[in-house]
This record gives sequence, structure tokens and C-alpha cells, in this order.
Amino acid sequence: MGKATDSRENTGRGSLIALEGIDGSGKSTQAAYLYERLKKEGVCCELTMEPTASPIGALIRQILKGEFRTDNRVIAGLFVADRLDHLLNEADGIAAKVESGMTVITDRYYFSSYAYNSVDMPMDWVIQANKPSSAILRPAVNLFIDVDPDVALERIAKNRRHVELFETKERLRLVRENYRKAFQMLENEERCVIIDGNRPQAEIAENVWGVVWEILSKEALI
Repeated sequence: MGKATDSRENTGRGSLIALEGIDGSGKSTQAAYLYERLKKEGVCCELTMEPTASPIGALIRQILKGEFRTDNRVIAGLFVADRLDHLLNEADGIAAKVESGMTVITDRYYFSSYAYNSVDMPMDWVIQANKPSSAILRPAVNLFIDVDPDVALERIAKNRRHVELFETKERLRLVRENYRKAFQMLENEERCVIIDGNRPQAEIAENVWGVVWEILSKEALI
């Protein structure tokens, strides 16, 4: 599900950093850059993602690839279940890792559900369905890599053979709007930072690093 380094002994609780964005935003690349840089700084960390590699996550990926169809409420519920397993799995749940002192970087977390699933159903429903996850582990920061849907689709076309269920211009436009709506709705509960993802990767990476390093420094995690 992820990779970890034990390069530094932990002395307290760790932190969760969530990377968010529409498909093709470059968030996965930025999550990987952040992971490698934290390792170089001696931070004990792990890089993970959602959907996970669990059986539930594998089922979600089959649906996203169009291998079979199901109701949108079922898809939303599967994401809720996969996220809870991601947190609580006895073998490698990230909640226990953060509690033990590890910094975990996740490529997508519950804001992805808020943005994607609420295209087809009320956002309040999706937020309530994910309340157990937010109660268990809230990110120190949600980093939203913001790109124009046209740019995202160009990147998808270059990097992948197959287009997934949500990867149309209109749907990505709605998802982008939903991210911003969710950030506004939860501004008193969540720390969210919007980062311009239309720039060169190196510039974005420096922006991401600056935000994360400041937060971890203040929380005495480095």
C-alpha cells in the first residue's frame, strides 16, 4: 500500500498530509516528490494512495475502468469502506502509523470523495458518510493541486491508454468546482491550501514543500 523509511526515531505523534486534485492534476507526481524530499530530511514517512491496493480498492478500480457498472451510491459507499480499511487495517492501517510517529503522505483522501461523489449526490450526504474517517484521522493539511480541466485531459491523454469513468471535461469541471465548494463548507474544520498546478513541476514541488515543511516544523514533527 505504500513505502516507508525508518531513517529517524519517532518521539511523538506523526501527521497525515493529503494531496488532492482532479485526474491529471499531477498530484501523484507531487506526492512522490514530497515523499522523497522528506526522506532526505530524515523524516520517517510513508507514501500511500486511495483507492488502496486492498480487495475493496481493487473493486473500485474495476468500476472506474468500466469493467462493470453499479449505482453511484454503491461507488460512494465503497470509497467510504476502502478509506476506513486504509485507516484501521490491522496489518498496515495508517491511523496507527501516524499515532506511532510516522508522517504519512496520501495521494487522495476524503476530499476526493466530497468532490467526485457529490457530482451525483448531495455533498452533505457524502460528507456525513465520511465522518467516521475524519473523526479518526484529519490531515494536518489538504493540498489541492489546481489545474484547468483542459490541461488535465491533455496530460491524461499523454500518460495513459485508458480513460476512466470520471475523466471527461464536463465531469472534471464539476469535480473542480466541488473541491472549492467543499473547502468553503469546511473551512472552519480543515486546513486546505490551493496550489497552482499549471506551472512547471519543479515550481509546484517547491510550493508544496514550503507549505508542508512549515506545518511540520510548527507541529514539532521534524
